[in-house]
Amino acid sequence: MAKDSDDDVKKPKRGERTAGWIVTGLLVLGLGGFGVQSFTGGTIVNIGSVGDVDIPAKSYGRAIQQQMATISQQLGLQVDAATAQAFGLFNQALSSVVTAAALDNEAQKIGLSVGDETVAAEIRKQAAFQGTAGAFDRQAYTMVLDRNGWTEEEYEESLRGDAARSLLQGAVTGGFIAPAATTDALYAWAAERRGFSLIRLSEADLAETLPGPTDDELKAWYDGHIADFTRPEATRLRYAALLPDAIAKDQPVDEATLRKLYDERIDEFVVPERRLVERLVYPDAAARDAAMAEAAAGARFEDLVAARGLTLDAIDLGDLSEQDLGAAGAAVFAAEEGEVVAAESDLGPALFRVNAALDGQNISFEDARADLAAEMQVDAAKRAIAAKIEGIDDLLAGGATLEELARDEGMELGTLDHVPGRQGDEKIAGYQAFREAADKLKEGDFAEAIILDDGGVVTMEYVETVASAPIPLDEVREAVAEAWRADALARALAAQAQTFKAAAEGGAALGTLGIVDRTAEIGRDGTVRAAPDGLLSEIFAMKEGEIRIFEEGDFVALVRLDAVAPAAQSGEGADAMKAAIAGQFEQAFAEDAFAAFAAAVTAGAGIALDQSAINAVNASVQ
Repeated sequence: MAKDSDDDVKKPKRGERTAGWIVTGLLVLGLGGFGVQSFTGGTIVNIGSVGDVDIPAKSYGRAIQQQMATISQQLGLQVDAATAQAFGLFNQALSSVVTAAALDNEAQKIGLSVGDETVAAEIRKQAAFQGTAGAFDRQAYTMVLDRNGWTEEEYEESLRGDAARSLLQGAVTGGFIAPAATTDALYAWAAERRGFSLIRLSEADLAETLPGPTDDELKAWYDGHIADFTRPEATRLRYAALLPDAIAKDQPVDEATLRKLYDERIDEFVVPERRLVERLVYPDAAARDAAMAEAAAGARFEDLVAARGLTLDAIDLGDLSEQDLGAAGAAVFAAEEGEVVAAESDLGPALFRVNAALDGQNISFEDARADLAAEMQVDAAKRAIAAKIEGIDDLLAGGATLEELARDEGMELGTLDHVPGRQGDEKIAGYQAFREAADKLKEGDFAEAIILDDGGVVTMEYVETVASAPIPLDEVREAVAEAWRADALARALAAQAQTFKAAAEGGAALGTLGIVDRTAEIGRDGTVRAAPDGLLSEIFAMKEGEIRIFEEGDFVALVRLDAVAPAAQSGEGADAMKAAIAGQFEQAFAEDAFAAFAAAVTAGAGIALDQSAINAVNASVQ
């Protein structure tokens, strides 16, 4: 048996808790039996011990399975053993069973346990052990435990241990109270609100028009930022492609088929006029008419809806044709936008509000023909390419060159420089399957047919590796000019902001400097429209009356803090926020206390682990 070390067992993390009653129940319901054979053929019973308490191999195996089930559910995919180990789940499982054994050892030392009646009551509550009548069923109990590899004694002792650990944990973590001063201080900080004025600077705010760069300035910028204008290393490849768009125009079009397609999809081409409508139903015509009289007298439709105990979402019908509205159709379609009308509905007397009128459309076959024909030809092209793929594969297997494919199968030849992980400007590079194949392409690879997502096919071959090199200035002159100008504009705006700031600090009204956006009040969790997130942090770092310049990316602004509103000390919102902050403190204190306690009792009891047994369990996990 090997003694524990930092590599063997992780210390309990903050927030790590003992297994409660429910954990064992979940294991019974969701995990199968677990047994491990040793290298000599015998069954491994334990993987180690803490003090006088053994750590069963079954418990460790189940802890691993539980960790894997949890992470699989979170990720939405089944995690295998190799992935679980990479995520550190095996170490977490080992830590949890070592901590549980340490707590069991401590509970035994102080004589903490629960009686048979408590264990029996918990067993009777679990749905897995109940029969069709909803009561505890002894046969179901035995069958479920047997199916999951438990004996009754093992399972009941596991429940007893869970209960004892829960009691021990409750004794350690209970009774923590957040310091009022700390809670109040954090609340005052979090709930404080601020008002500010903002001038967003743009090129229009510059005192002088920004001049264009000279040739020398462009050259200097190019040289100083040469990394931005350097082609990365690339793979030069040749390809032969056959794309549906390239051969669609050559596919035949059958007029009778086109007409049939138009008739089948007539709802796309002939759409009746529609109305966006809300319907408020009443129990009888008298109640409906009384509400209509209120509306005619100026009552808001929203108030009529609220009086019925409904919301606008509940009465929204969406967009409907006159036919869809049935008996109410004529009245609704005769109404103006925003008008409320009374009419009969399939649910009884109702008020209808017309929110918008949507025009219909009537596209004739002649007008739709060109689009339908193009669709038909593309579909035919895809079928034609699909019929060629087997022949292309045979030609490639026989050693055909790309030129021969182009000649015999009508494929189009091309050459491009591909940078792995990037999408080039060429049309063929827009296909993900092409890029993935190009990313993997190496010298000596055999060409193969690659099916594209639109039904096309492409094959490629390695030509050479193109070394990284600067792009000549003449080829990137426009991009260099744009970069130079962006930098010049940023510097000019920063200088203009300094001028505005000096004027404002000298007493000039902000309104005389530019367009002012004023926010009367905002909290730390608010957002400022079309501004970087860092602006709000800056505002909450300012003193009342202070003026600052804020720059981030291409955003330049002059900010003045107009007011600081202290956190409200009373009211429902204030009380709820204080309670939430206090709760977080108390939970953190409890978790830290339990983590420290668990670490202490673990270290004090002494850990002995059998690494070969642990390895055997790890190897058995599926």
